[in-house]
Parts: sequence; C-alpha cells; structure tokens
Amino acid sequence: MTEAREILTERMAENLPVLRKKLKLSQEGLADIIGSSRYTVMLIETKKRRMTWSTYMALVLLFDRNPDTSMLLKAFNIYTEELDAYLRREPGSVM
Repeated sequence: MTEAREILTERMAENLPVLRKKLKLSQEGLADIIGSSRYTVMLIETKKRRMTWSTYMALVLLFDRNPDTSMLLKAFNIYTEELDAYLRREPGSVM
C-alpha cells in the first residue's frame, strides 16, 4: 500500500465512528452496507486492524454520496483533491 493510501485509510479509521453516527448507523448496519462484518468494523474503529483499501473505497462511496457526511470527508481530509483526480484518472495523478 502506498504511503498516501495508508494515510487516507488511517484518517478514515480515526473518523469512522463520527461518520457512522452522523448517518445513524450501527457497526452492524454499516458492515451490512459495505459487505463486511460488525467485528471487522469494530476492530477498525478500535485500531486493532488496519483498514484495507477496498474497505476505504466502499466507505468513501457511501459517505461521499450522503450530504450529511460528504463535507466531513473533505473537512477531515479523508477525500482529497489528489484522490478525486486519481479516481477521475486525470493525467499525472498518482495514488
């Protein structure tokens, strides 16, 4: 995992409880949406397991599409301009 991805996944893990609660989701509810287990979500939130890039991307899709959490992703520097450029495949973007 590149350093940039590692930083982004760590930021997501640090702020996951706040983002989840903003959408009024339990750990189990969030896990169901992203195709994970409640136990995995709990381990990520308690920093006992590193978040995978695929879990991060599933969470970005969920939280970025919701107006209650979209702005928080940017405020917490979880969804960056560099990531946006990478996802849009702009020339020269590296992640």
